[in-house]
Amino acid sequence: MRVLALASYPIQAASTRYRLHQFVRPLSERGITLTIRPFLDSRLFQSLYDRRALPHTAFGLLMAGLLRTRDLLDARRADVILIQREAVIFGPPLIEWLSSRLIKRPMVLDLDDATYIPYTGPTYGRFGKVLKWFSKTDDLIRWASIVTCGNRFIADYVASKGTRARVIPTVVDSDIFCPAPQKRESEAAILGWIGTHSTFPYLESIFPALGELARKCRFRLKVVGAGKNDIRIPGVEVENLTWELEREVNDFQSIDIGLYPIDTSLYAADWAAGKSGFKAIQYLTVGIPYVATPVGAINEIGELGRTHFCATTQREWCEALAQLIGDRDLRMKMGTAGRRFATEHYGLAAQADKLAVVLREAAEVS
Repeated sequence: MRVLALASYPIQAASTRYRLHQFVRPLSERGITLTIRPFLDSRLFQSLYDRRALPHTAFGLLMAGLLRTRDLLDARRADVILIQREAVIFGPPLIEWLSSRLIKRPMVLDLDDATYIPYTGPTYGRFGKVLKWFSKTDDLIRWASIVTCGNRFIADYVASKGTRARVIPTVVDSDIFCPAPQKRESEAAILGWIGTHSTFPYLESIFPALGELARKCRFRLKVVGAGKNDIRIPGVEVENLTWELEREVNDFQSIDIGLYPIDTSLYAADWAAGKSGFKAIQYLTVGIPYVATPVGAINEIGELGRTHFCATTQREWCEALAQLIGDRDLRMKMGTAGRRFATEHYGLAAQADKLAVVLREAAEVS
């Protein structure tokens, strides 16, 4: 069975890496050949959120849009078309319409985020909001045979549109994402956050709590992928790193306590609620406790008080983090429980089984 996956982004994007690429081998073992074609290449993806490179980026996007039409030839030879979010990151869903309506190939849509909810991003503002053509997601849901969803929140929305929805959480390979071979011996605990420029404002929302915490506890803050040259919090030692694919697992393993704040006042509240909780799964799998904002799918991941804590107010963030910083044994105990929870509930093989079933079901409608 042949499946052509049209992805928005290259492997550097978590959605492509963990919703598609890591399933190539497991699906092959299940008799399904998965071919992945990203809309953006690595170079264009890197410049996408740099406003200084806007002329180069605009030309690159135009060329990528023209080149995307070549994938329609391969679509004719595929048994199923798998769309990860959208085939083209701007404009109407022309490629998807041609694939499903003209070429008449069954389409599976994969949504790891609530892309049907309009929001104003930090880089291009309202201009980017217009280009994104948020209404296309509803069309894609309507045209899809089945929609694979990162969480129940998204699945409920899809079902309300009359399309079959299957929940397949975003997971990592527990043989790769595993606890550090040897725990670091240090007096200062490392609080860590790994994300992107678009989610960095969520981390900024708890800077007051971290500043207050620094007056009571000794710790270091490790920030990866913020897209900022300078990050300062009074009294806090900050290690600010760019995100690198080759270093991703090591960055998670180097953290003692994970941070997962979400500020629902930013972008759109429903957009935040639609987040798949992937960062929590990464923290669990590498065996570190974390503190998270209890929003959407995050409430259904892990076991509160046993694998992680939740916090909403600045005071709650400060208290939860102070408890973990001050008790190394508690961190070890919660990390061990988290690792066990991840391997029992978020195994890669189990999710590959679900995806294989969905793809075969879609193929049967052709």
